Amino acid sequence: MAAVILSFPTLQGLRIFTQKLSWTKRGVRFVSGEVGRIEKVLIANRGEIACRVMRTAKKMGVRSVAVYSDADRDSMHVAMADEAYHIGPAPSQESYLSMEKVLEVAKKSGSHAVHPGYGFLSENTEFAEACKQEGIIFIGPPSSAIRDMGIKSTSKYIMSAAGVPIIGGYHGEDQSNERLQAEAAQIGFPVMIKAVRGGGGKGMRIARSDSVFLEQLESARREARKSFNDDVMLVEKFVEDPRHVEVQVFGDMHGNVVYLFERDCSVQRRHQKIIEEAPGPDISPEVRRKLGEAAVKAAKAVNYVGAGTVEFIMDAQHNFYFMEMNTRLQVEHPVSEMITGTDLVEWQLRVAAGERLPLLQDDIILRGHSFEARIYAEDPNNDFLPGAGPLLHLSTPAADQHTRIETGVREGDEVSAHYDPMIAKLVVWGEDRSAALKKLRYCLRQYNIVGLNTNIDFLLSLSGHPEFEAGNVTTSFIPQYYADLFPAPRAPSGETICQAALGLVLQERRHTQEFVRASNDPFSPFGSSSGWRSNIQYNRNMTLQLGDKKVEVVVGYSKDGSYTMQLGDEVYHVTGEVELEGGASFLHCSVNGVKSRPKLVILDSTVHLFSTEGSSQVSVPVPKYLAAVSGAGAQGGAVAPMTGTIEKVMVKAGDTVAVGDALMVMNAMKMEHTIRAPKAGVIKRVFFSEGSQANRHAPLIELEEEEEVEEGSSQ
Repeated sequence: MAAVILSFPTLQGLRIFTQKLSWTKRGVRFVSGEVGRIEKVLIANRGEIACRVMRTAKKMGVRSVAVYSDADRDSMHVAMADEAYHIGPAPSQESYLSMEKVLEVAKKSGSHAVHPGYGFLSENTEFAEACKQEGIIFIGPPSSAIRDMGIKSTSKYIMSAAGVPIIGGYHGEDQSNERLQAEAAQIGFPVMIKAVRGGGGKGMRIARSDSVFLEQLESARREARKSFNDDVMLVEKFVEDPRHVEVQVFGDMHGNVVYLFERDCSVQRRHQKIIEEAPGPDISPEVRRKLGEAAVKAAKAVNYVGAGTVEFIMDAQHNFYFMEMNTRLQVEHPVSEMITGTDLVEWQLRVAAGERLPLLQDDIILRGHSFEARIYAEDPNNDFLPGAGPLLHLSTPAADQHTRIETGVREGDEVSAHYDPMIAKLVVWGEDRSAALKKLRYCLRQYNIVGLNTNIDFLLSLSGHPEFEAGNVTTSFIPQYYADLFPAPRAPSGETICQAALGLVLQERRHTQEFVRASNDPFSPFGSSSGWRSNIQYNRNMTLQLGDKKVEVVVGYSKDGSYTMQLGDEVYHVTGEVELEGGASFLHCSVNGVKSRPKLVILDSTVHLFSTEGSSQVSVPVPKYLAAVSGAGAQGGAVAPMTGTIEKVMVKAGDTVAVGDALMVMNAMKMEHTIRAPKAGVIKRVFFSEGSQANRHAPLIELEEEEEVEEGSSQ
């Protein structure tokens, strides 16, 4: 048996070991249970986390294997992998959640290890055990730790015994509605209802009074069954306005456990994080040390190995209480990497191979501040409704040492309705919180997307709020400052309208020049777009659409190639050209002597302008005879906001409903969405039954106003 030296010089402070290895068919061998060797890893995931793991694997010289569903056949993670295998149709239950299919690919590809990423099978005890039985390394903690920490009621008992502070509640086996409601009343409202196997905000509801408890319980159970195939619930006291503070921990097989400081993830919508930072603002060194030591204590209580996150809720006095432990790499792990100079995926691969931790506690130094903003396909103005569709235009800030773009999509890719709608994570670092926040906002303005709604403008509004800048964050931040974060939309300025009109005029000129080049008559009068007229200035009227309003612009063509643009009584002098830079079009223009260079995207008769001041959309109105005609369901009822499954139908034809009454419950993108009546009236028709699939914008229910019904019956 030959001795092999495993040398990874990429991390500072790394200890190099000489270990004896014996190899199986797939190349993994263990000697005395200490060290394995990983030369090929299967990533049992998709999207940005699959791409993230592949980048580190490539850096380490480890080959990567991807799996993909029908919906991901042409996705970025498939293109990045050294090998890729199809594992089924789009629904995750038939592809990414199929243990049998993933393990079959692991064996077929000769993978030495499986990296589960986050979500899907990452915290599945049975999958971790199945990998072990097949002689494949599961890059994660022992299955016993996943089991103990995955069941929230069990984890609370373990943490209490280990001396980690916890919040009391009901974690019992009696799951009857009566028992849970009685326990909630005894705890005192408001209470948090949580799926014991929950995570990522799924299967979680707040009941603020006894009257809504059963409704919230039923909703949490349905979502839990869909997400985890388990609807066992616990009930805990809900702490008002807490902070969500979590600690990154890491353990190895040699009994070492360290913490890599805390992250603050307080700002959330639908119980899901959208912006995270490390370290937590206004946390003293003493509290930081206590948090870290409590997290290490929690990890050691379950003999933890690998990357994990211990989550706490923290009150205004900085008292903290154990909430749960996520036994996997977290979505927001990059901010911890940025402040410690580490690569946690590399640590995962090394520790899974049996190595000791690259750094011990005293070696881990906190430096600077980092933010992560999650960029989602969603509509913040419509209760953060998830979206899906093509990325018709996508441009990002340049990545550098202090700016990371963690993504799994490219321009032209589609955000699928079958999975989480996250487009990317924008991660920045600065010398202090103020510098990092300034960098975040600068980079957000450079993240430009056309094709579907995103939360970028909301992230800018959030990160620019004075209370956020001051670090005064809690989990109720969004509802508390709702009016500030969702200001009334402002109409584009006259200067912006002129820029849009200039963009359209220059596009028309380019198309005309292309026509001339393609024709056999370079002197054709149809090949001129300069607006030249003998002895007179040529003027043209241009109609533009701003939301639901139309604006008339009179464009005058001057002999020197400049333009005058009149909007009402205001007259603007405009010059400019479109220039290509780095694959993007920029409008280098001057409006009344003020020069600017917004990014210009013209798609489907709409001009999109992106600048450091914000973004604007100006459209060319579509003629009425070309406009789509909405169906009866859209005009007089409720429509599907996205493609999804009808989970529950609450009404039938003939029922009378009031504005806001629940009509249906849809399940899409792993979340429940209640469809409510847009107006009062009588249900005329219900187009879908429970269990059926509804496409985006499909009419769900036709609703007649009561006056219409009375008129019809009297005739």
